[in-house]
Amino acid sequence: MIRNALPPARLFYSTITANTTATLASKLQPKVDEFRTTEQSVANHSRTTIGRYYTIPTDVRKKIFGHGGLPKSFERQTKTFNECSLMVRQPAVEIIEYIKRSDFSRPVNRFVLYGEDGAGKSLALAHLLHYGFQQRYVLVHVPWVPNWMKRAKEIANSTTKEGSIDLPLDGAAWLLHFKTQNGALLKELGLTVSRDYVWTKREITPTGAPLLDLVEHGINRAKFSCDAIAALLHELKQHSSAGRARTMVLIDGFNAFFQPHTRLLTENKARVKPAQITLTDPFLGITRNDWCNGVCVVTIDQMVGEFRDASKPQPKAALPPVSVIDSRPCFEHLDPFVPVQVVGYDETEYYSCIQYYLDRKWIQTTEAGFDDELKMLSCQNPYQLMQLCASL
Repeated sequence: MIRNALPPARLFYSTITANTTATLASKLQPKVDEFRTTEQSVANHSRTTIGRYYTIPTDVRKKIFGHGGLPKSFERQTKTFNECSLMVRQPAVEIIEYIKRSDFSRPVNRFVLYGEDGAGKSLALAHLLHYGFQQRYVLVHVPWVPNWMKRAKEIANSTTKEGSIDLPLDGAAWLLHFKTQNGALLKELGLTVSRDYVWTKREITPTGAPLLDLVEHGINRAKFSCDAIAALLHELKQHSSAGRARTMVLIDGFNAFFQPHTRLLTENKARVKPAQITLTDPFLGITRNDWCNGVCVVTIDQMVGEFRDASKPQPKAALPPVSVIDSRPCFEHLDPFVPVQVVGYDETEYYSCIQYYLDRKWIQTTEAGFDDELKMLSCQNPYQLMQLCASL
């Protein structure tokens, strides 16, 4: 007699449990071909690759996102995963298709990404930034405008515009960001300045000097960084219109330029308006459609609303873009534009995201039905899903 044999009922139960566990494990085992694409050229990303992840090489990531451009929570996640992978999503693919069909001899097309918080507007902009880098556009990229409006590193009275405020260190930091993204391309294009730029009696950037000299001067002499940015963007518009370069403008949190006030204070403790900041006008200038051979993509973000009068109603993400752009001057500045709404994950994208998190061991709980619970709790919002999975 075998003393350790299981009774028939227990043996049956043990077999069923083992089979159920094996079936669940097989379902949860990530299949790489289901949530990844091997297509590294963003220009080839199409509707067939929507919902799949592609990985940005480390050297490229450091070059285009080294000084900002990825949400901080996502950036922390990339360090955990030891890779920077973006999901190919509908809004970015749609804009890429529009850009491919654009007539660059006409005034620049302007695209507005809008949607609820956490839906993925900044990552869609990052996807387009990578596209522009691969297609050899000169990139004019502002990672997050509200940083200038509420946590400026330093403020100083402008020496060239009476009553205006310079942000010298922020301007120098942006020029360094611009140089990192475009330095090699600008050297290849051989772009030069069209006139003399006199900074002091002894400092001058002469006509015909390389465009990078303007950038270097603003970095090395932070006092003149904001004026150097204004000169740089003016020159880029001229070079693009003349066909010597192609420029892509990408600005996250663009509506911060049109808020009633900032958190910055003057010497008299008065609130500074965005129009008083010397960085505002150059970036408003390059988003006008008075030049060609380029493209502008901006995001309108509800998080910028903290500068808005609390007595006014908040814009709703579900409303048309006219209502989302809560500032009339902002709407009039961008009009005409192409609105592109960014929404939460659909079923395919949600499944792909769960598979990716399982593959990266971001999710370690594999109990039956856990993915349905996450879908309900997150409402398929990408940011909320990422936060919920962090503790699993």
